Amino acid sequence: MSLKQEFEFLRRMPLFAEIEPAKLKLLAFMSERVGFDDGRFLCRQGDPADAAYLIIEGQADIILEGPGGPMTVATLGANDIVGEMAIVGDVPRNASVRAKGRLVALRIAKDPFMRMVREFPTMAVSIMQELALRLDSTNHQLSTALAEVKRLREGSGIAA
Repeated sequence: MSLKQEFEFLRRMPLFAEIEPAKLKLLAFMSERVGFDDGRFLCRQGDPADAAYLIIEGQADIILEGPGGPMTVATLGANDIVGEMAIVGDVPRNASVRAKGRLVALRIAKDPFMRMVREFPTMAVSIMQELALRLDSTNHQLSTALAEVKRLREGSGIAA
């Protein structure tokens, strides 16, 4: 993928829609095209946040490591972004991201990504909207899981 193709890819993403072309070209220049074979990790839960990944092609599983072992909580695909939450929150990765089949992504390092967020408030708003959608989805999954646990406990006679 050429620099021009990377620029065009970024330009088509709603997250970057309001960024002026010269700055977007700079971001494309500072990003790195990376490929991952099936089963390879883009990042692991607990790692320091050093970059965000924009998926160009392929899919990635979002995996939470818990007491019961790893659990896939979502699958993302082309035009999705992963890894931005830890960068924005300046916290370790809260999930692992693993390629599901062959995956190609643009890797944007933390500093240029945060520079764009600070410089372009519409990008920050887009990130907040995406995070709100993910939180809503997580709350729905948690509510469903808790209801199922309650139903199973009531059915087995185990006290809550």
